[in-house]
Amino acid sequence: MEGNHLRYSIFVKFNSNGKIFVNGNAITIALKSKPERNKANRELIAKLAEYFGTSKDRIRIIAGMTSSKKLADVLEDKKMIITHL
Repeated sequence: MEGNHLRYSIFVKFNSNGKIFVNGNAITIALKSKPERNKANRELIAKLAEYFGTSKDRIRIIAGMTSSKKLADVLEDKKMIITHL
């Protein structure tokens, strides 16, 4: 990915409420998908893309693929900068 990156520490909870809590660069997110066959990671990327108003291909999990503690990069675009000022 090229451009400016925003890096977030993410803690995943597995329940059905689907809420996202953001505190600076730390995110706690509740997922409905079970952590099997990459379903939870795909849901996580989709939810982060929706939250940041960007496409899924601009989000990358860079650490913690099999853990509830993850590190993700989000590639900034102009829409994100305006939305999250």
